[in-house]
Amino acid sequence: MKQFSIVLSAIVFMSSLCLNAQKPMTPPKGGTAISDEFLGIFFEDISSSADGGLNAELVQNGSFEYNPNERDGWGPTTAWRLLRPGHSLGKLETRMTDGIHPNNPTYIRLYTERVGHYYDYTGWTGFGMENNGFDGISVKGGAKYDFSIFLRNIGKSAKQVRIALIQPMGWGKDPKLLAEHTFEVDNADWKKYEAELTPSSDCANAALYVLMLTKGNMDMDMVSLVPQDTYKGHGLRKDLVQVLADLKPKFMRFPGGCVVHGGGDGFWNTYRWKQTIGPKEQRLQMKNCWGYHQSMGLGYYEYFQLCEDLDMQPIPILPCGVSCQGANGGWGMKDQAQDAVPMSEMDEWVQDALDLIEWANGDSSTKWGSVRAAAGHPEPFGLKYLGIGNEERISPEFIERFKYMYDRITKAHPEIVIVGTAGPGSHPGNPDYERSWKLADELQMPILDEHYYEQRDYFLTSRQYDKYPRDRKTKVYLGEYAAKDKKLIDALAEGLYLLHVERNADVVCMTSYAPLFARKNATNWNPDLIYFDNEKPMLTCSYYVQQLFGLSSGQYYYGDCVTIHDATHLQAQTVVLNTKERRLYVKMCNAGPDAKEVSLNLSRFKSMKKSAVRTIISGNPNDENNFEQQPIRPVTDKVTARKKDKITLQPYSMMMLAYDL
Repeated sequence: MKQFSIVLSAIVFMSSLCLNAQKPMTPPKGGTAISDEFLGIFFEDISSSADGGLNAELVQNGSFEYNPNERDGWGPTTAWRLLRPGHSLGKLETRMTDGIHPNNPTYIRLYTERVGHYYDYTGWTGFGMENNGFDGISVKGGAKYDFSIFLRNIGKSAKQVRIALIQPMGWGKDPKLLAEHTFEVDNADWKKYEAELTPSSDCANAALYVLMLTKGNMDMDMVSLVPQDTYKGHGLRKDLVQVLADLKPKFMRFPGGCVVHGGGDGFWNTYRWKQTIGPKEQRLQMKNCWGYHQSMGLGYYEYFQLCEDLDMQPIPILPCGVSCQGANGGWGMKDQAQDAVPMSEMDEWVQDALDLIEWANGDSSTKWGSVRAAAGHPEPFGLKYLGIGNEERISPEFIERFKYMYDRITKAHPEIVIVGTAGPGSHPGNPDYERSWKLADELQMPILDEHYYEQRDYFLTSRQYDKYPRDRKTKVYLGEYAAKDKKLIDALAEGLYLLHVERNADVVCMTSYAPLFARKNATNWNPDLIYFDNEKPMLTCSYYVQQLFGLSSGQYYYGDCVTIHDATHLQAQTVVLNTKERRLYVKMCNAGPDAKEVSLNLSRFKSMKKSAVRTIISGNPNDENNFEQQPIRPVTDKVTARKKDKITLQPYSMMMLAYDL
């Protein structure tokens, strides 16, 4: 995609300048110390972001655990179709006794009564099932794919099972064979079978066949097909991780969001991290609160591994024994529908947090550190942050349970930075917001997580952090926010707002846009930062604005280096110095219809080199990117660096100048 090359070229420009970096510099006078973890990402499994998205698994419902709790009409054979080529005969049966693992009880038994001849499809026979993945299985010719399946032979005689990747050719026509493998199965207990499949050609709508070629009975479960070419070989879709890497995020918050406390479905559906680690066939799959299934193929081990791969701080969010107040439409109830576990049971929730810290940070001789090591990561992950709760109503029950967890975690691990929640309405005057800040002040909580989704006018005009008290112990994490549309003007409104936040990065230590991902034709929420289908990601205008902030992290802000003449509330700027990389970033945004003249005075930065990198995002304010066209993309070039300069800031544009010092 063209926008990828443009974005990557910008990164190459900046990286080339960074090669000249020397030892960290002493900042000139006049700067304000700010957070250099300003921009991160927030991943929640919403809009099919995990299965069918970031998780590179190509088979849908390969474990046969789909059920009606998740969606009306769903069941173990959802996403599967019965196959009987060559007039073969048989039946399939869903079973839940003596499965692979108690966490994964459901499997399929195939009863093959007759294996027919080649009447219907030349070369095709057998009895079995077909899976079309997530709106088709996209494969590339010559690429290698790892197939696996758990099989158990029922009976004494060995049986043959044929695996095939095919391209459908239309009604009445033979499917085109892309790749195949045949297993000889004689084991009476569950056994994992594996094969490498290499398709002969590209196919965007391939299907997977599992066919018994021998009369008799067979159990099957955990059918999997994963491309070998995943990001760093860690099982995540390479192109989707790459667009995250291109944001240069400093941290990742996960797994939610409403997913953390089950979104109001009850405590049975609360996300518990221990159920998402270990061999994938032993993980407890569950309903996703957004109305579909979570295979947990993307679990806590994969989240932490992704953070390590992208050099991000992990910020896991744990439930705190209080449910979502929106349970079963509870938002409209006078007292809402928040439930709380008895205080006598809260030690379990505390222990989950303590065990997570040990799993992430303990050496391999500890109980949970050894579990991490057994999974393939002997060295600790280095957990620094831990979130407790997400958008719960700040009720007396919540306060009691939060304090119980907070006190015991900080006593056992004072080195861990706790991130609290400001409740479901993160605006001054909202009762939950006011109660959350009262609690934060009482506990001297390190960080409080605020969320808000608003129309663009809010982001164009609101500057509330200018008035934030500087002597407060608690810092702000702006963990979820977005304008409620995805046009260029919305992205510029977010850019203006982020410039305001960055000016206040001494009190707002972290930010993350939300939601992050959405699968095309499977969206629960709009807008999102990155849309995708089976073939490619689609980057929004907001993505490119976010990227500018990710590329320009620093430790000091300077407020008197740039003058935008005749400025209104629709223009703003920041100057950020990164002393570690010896880089200076000037960002300016013009969300108005008129060009603005700008004066730069960077004289205090004595060692400025002769060239700078200029990146501009601009266009029609109502333009937006989609899968068919992407009119909004950053344009990057090199310009002469001058300590004193005059430039023109075009209408509806955002510009960043990056200087090497």
